[in-house]
Amino acid sequence: MATWRTAWYSALRSGSAAAVLSGIMLIVCGQVERGAPAGPLNGPSQWIWGEGAAYRRRPTWRHTAVGYSIHHAVSVGWALLHEKHVAGLVKGRSAAIRLAAGAVTSALACAGDYKVAQGRLQPGFDKQLSQTSLLLVYLAFAVGLGAGGTTAARSR
Repeated sequence: MATWRTAWYSALRSGSAAAVLSGIMLIVCGQVERGAPAGPLNGPSQWIWGEGAAYRRRPTWRHTAVGYSIHHAVSVGWALLHEKHVAGLVKGRSAAIRLAAGAVTSALACAGDYKVAQGRLQPGFDKQLSQTSLLLVYLAFAVGLGAGGTTAARSR
């Protein structure tokens, strides 16, 4: 099992990859469903600015930059748990196995985001996106964890 320090450095890579890929998917789905690419990225800013922030559609520093920053930080947090407790179990295995492990962590993140967290502590993506788009976002997150972990494993 990785030390917390090693897991942290790996999580910076895999969590950033997961945040960027899922962020791109949020933008694409926001554009396709609402004609508002920044809308879903504004969601997490409700942590700071209140629930109404999750309904904002226009890009702003106040909502979009804060929303993405929160999304990125939380993604690294989930990646830290993944790198500490899951990634070591699949180290050296096929890319498909590592991606499947990323999918397990992504499913746990989704459950944490929408079943455990309540109100303003949820990411707010659902206020702009359909269930299908949310599935695509969390799949992109899983790919980021798996691909980011793959990169981290190669660089060790």
